[in-house]
Amino acid sequence: MAQHPTDPSEQSRSCDVLVVGAGLAGLACAADLGAAGLSVRLLEGSDAVGGRMRTDRRDGFLLDRGFQVLNTSYPQIKRRVDLRALRARPFTPGVLVRTPGGTERFTDPTRAPGSAGDLLPGRLASARDLLALGVLTGRDLLGPVGALKRRPDRTTLTELADAGISEELVEKLFRPFLSGVFLEDELETSSRFFHLVWRSMLRGTSCLPADGIGAVPAQLAAGLPPGVLRLDSPVREVTDDGVLGEDGTEWAAPAVVVATDASAAARLLPGLAVPPTRTVTTYYHASGVPPLREGVLMVDTAGRFLNTCVLSEVTPTCAPAGRALVSTSVLGADRPGREAELRTHLSEAYGVGTDDWEPVAAYTVEGALPAMPAPWPLSRTSRTGAGRYVCGDHRATGSVQGALASGTRAAREVLADVAARR
Repeated sequence: MAQHPTDPSEQSRSCDVLVVGAGLAGLACAADLGAAGLSVRLLEGSDAVGGRMRTDRRDGFLLDRGFQVLNTSYPQIKRRVDLRALRARPFTPGVLVRTPGGTERFTDPTRAPGSAGDLLPGRLASARDLLALGVLTGRDLLGPVGALKRRPDRTTLTELADAGISEELVEKLFRPFLSGVFLEDELETSSRFFHLVWRSMLRGTSCLPADGIGAVPAQLAAGLPPGVLRLDSPVREVTDDGVLGEDGTEWAAPAVVVATDASAAARLLPGLAVPPTRTVTTYYHASGVPPLREGVLMVDTAGRFLNTCVLSEVTPTCAPAGRALVSTSVLGADRPGREAELRTHLSEAYGVGTDDWEPVAAYTVEGALPAMPAPWPLSRTSRTGAGRYVCGDHRATGSVQGALASGTRAAREVLADVAARR
């Protein structure tokens, strides 16, 4: 990846479009603009691309900055990412639900035919719930995506109730599972977004790259032409002529795309309305023995954690030989004593002792996702003024697909405006 020179020439500081932020949205936008023949500079303030989608190497472990998964059914992933090159490994289909009475497994029988017996009425859910769940799932899986996007939007909780899902099944499955997807436990998130998420899970595979989730933006960055990407180039403000870097460097362009997170976008584009965001903390623990011999997600009906998984059972490359890596996420920020409390909860959930588990890292991600209460627009224009644009998951949906799609839309609107001026 090309880094900027110490003293960029005046010529290199002028281009057709400046893109600020090399997360997924910025990478997609820059790629599409460059492919259309425009000269582009992609300015990233940190030392690597990815934004919130980064992976650190520490003591032989690969640690994503917050638990993240890659879904193979996302249209933008199919278009832009070489999954084979990522050596992506799948999670075990389904989810384990920790309840006061023990652990129950919910699995899509089309992925694991041996689990079909669990769907007999009365085992995991009533006959009425199974019928309602089957109708909801069939519609989302087989129906046109446009129909889902046009549905009336309300809270996910209301949508599930109107679909005939009982409160019992909501509390046993949907609330604990979706809390980890939406990063909120009231199920107030847009029902249209819920249907799109449910569809993607039914149609795709949840997986992790062998080199961590940061391999996805790294692959996108590697496809950019030389000289486009400038790392370690934080932007102080958007100016009339382009942008001003924190180091005083002026970058000139008639079009500027702000592709940062919501808070940075609001700072760079005063007056921009941005949604509130969700905060999550992910704790990583190392153990000599895996507490579970499969890479399946476990959720908790008591809400003591959002989800936990033995990541080294999904991608063995994320931990040194002879060590297991456990990832566990909780709502909110880290605080004194929380890690010790969490280990106690994990001991009960996994049924193993955790006193000898080694805390490897804790990542608090503020602004991990935009809050998406109903009604929520699935996509919004990137235009904020003459020659000024914004993109990111906060302009679409809080997902990999949403971020990439927002960057795609921004590039399309920039190109339309350029063509209109010619």
